Amino acid sequence: VQLQASGGGLVQAGGYLSLSCAASGSTVGMYFMGWYRQAPGKERELVAGIWNNGNTKYADSVKGRFTISRDNAKNLMDLQMNSLKPEDTAVYYCNAQTVVVIDGRAREYNYWGQGTLVTVSS
Repeated sequence: VQLQASGGGLVQAGGYLSLSCAASGSTVGMYFMGWYRQAPGKERELVAGIWNNGNTKYADSVKGRFTISRDNAKNLMDLQMNSLKPEDTAVYYCNAQTVVVIDGRAREYNYWGQGTLVTVSS
């Protein structure tokens, strides 16, 4: 699976940005897509994720401000980020997780796109 992320950039606090991620390749079995972020000196963390069935998960810090969506047919995922704060500044990574059955055994794979920088100025 190849992941191509786009979006990001520089915005003032209170503003908004959107990120998009397009998946290609062997996307059969891709049951989860999500956005992670990593700020300088911090560990990578899950920002928002969405499963095939539409269930979503958000970090507490972004609930009510960020919205994740997904087009399963087109293998596209978007993250709408509103009311951005300086602490949202980070490199954001697109992630996809797949499961493949090989010889009767389920194997999970984890894929990452290139990071895209989001900078929120105060």
